[in-house]
Amino acid sequence: MTLRLAIFDLDGTLVDSLDDLTTSVNHALRLAGLPLRSRDEVRTFVGDGARPLIARSVGDHRERMEEVLATWRVYYEEHLLDQTRPYPGMVEVLSRARCPLAVQTNKPGAMARRILEGLGLLTRFAVVLGGGEAPPKPDPGGVRAILEKVGARAENAVLVGDTAVDFATARNAGVAFVGVSWGIVPREELVRAGAQNLVDRPEELAAFLS
Repeated sequence: MTLRLAIFDLDGTLVDSLDDLTTSVNHALRLAGLPLRSRDEVRTFVGDGARPLIARSVGDHRERMEEVLATWRVYYEEHLLDQTRPYPGMVEVLSRARCPLAVQTNKPGAMARRILEGLGLLTRFAVVLGGGEAPPKPDPGGVRAILEKVGARAENAVLVGDTAVDFATARNAGVAFVGVSWGIVPREELVRAGAQNLVDRPEELAAFLS
């Protein structure tokens, strides 16, 4: 395959944002008087966007959903770069890539771009598409929109992600998939989903991006 485009997931693939997400969720829950969530719990809630994250966090208290979501959004917008950092080695991988790069995430697009800009990475990507700007993954609409914007074909593209949702997105869009094991879900979950190309360190991505 002649690679013409690499599309990256954000949280759990490019950046480790779990601590900031956990802190912001618990800030909103605390103000609402609801039980707090552990870091491991929040890990299982992440990946489908802001609304599902908060819906899972409030649990049975669905009547507080909109209140908690609004509080979370304000706090997270102010603190989304407190502890969030690129995974070690990822900046070097991006700098050595020999094809155009893009990001598709279920995180709200404005937040995703703020994170990438704050980390000095935004200009490395031809397109950054977030939640509310395309159908949420695993719908293939976002990948297809990125392909069109970049002028690439599905058979010449790869999606790099850390969850079974990312794998399903790649499959639905007809693009290749590379799974990373350092993200939100255990490696075994990607294997069970059917992913075959798996890497355990960012530098191993170089073989897929050259």
